[in-house]
Amino acid sequence: MEIYWLGHGCFRLRGRDATVVTDPCPPTTGYRISRVPGDIITISQDAAESSYTQAVNGEPKLVTGPGEYEIAGVLISAIRTEHSPDDPDARRNIAYVIDLDDIRICHLGGLRQVPNADEAEALSAADVLIIPVGGGKVLDAAKAAETLSLLEPKIVLPMQYKTDASTGELDPVEKFLREMGAEAKPPESRLTVTRRDIPSDTSIVLLNYRG
Repeated sequence: MEIYWLGHGCFRLRGRDATVVTDPCPPTTGYRISRVPGDIITISQDAAESSYTQAVNGEPKLVTGPGEYEIAGVLISAIRTEHSPDDPDARRNIAYVIDLDDIRICHLGGLRQVPNADEAEALSAADVLIIPVGGGKVLDAAKAAETLSLLEPKIVLPMQYKTDASTGELDPVEKFLREMGAEAKPPESRLTVTRRDIPSDTSIVLLNYRG
């Protein structure tokens, strides 16, 4: 399976028989994506920055709410996450656990709060965790690090952080890396992963955006 970051919360997960596109983002986010091939689209929030479905080619199946799905041989669990009741900017969020090519990917969407115990149980044991780290409307570096300690993934792909293309107030990914005590390595163009590639300890991988 190959994973590409198209910018913001948008990733393309390309399996042998199906391709999943997560949270397609509009040009207002700073990333210009278009004509992306996809069989399935997952949308975490009813918000402009995560629902630009016209960027995806063909007639993809759309997943927008909690539940269990099987589409084109891909198993998807969609879990609603809770925001703090005293958070005035709280928005409904759906996190997705996607089983594709014998790899379990968890995309946390626009998660803003550290998961509670029930959420952590549903979202743990991922081979690949895609997590927001830039703060503002999503997890900041400290909350992202706390979330990782709960979920214990094998491979971590940060998203929704400041780049030379992004708009809005976001922290750079280096802040998250410092919080994790991790070394900054050169970004890769894509992540190719099979069961043989899953590390025993948590590994953080940075991707170049392609949007």
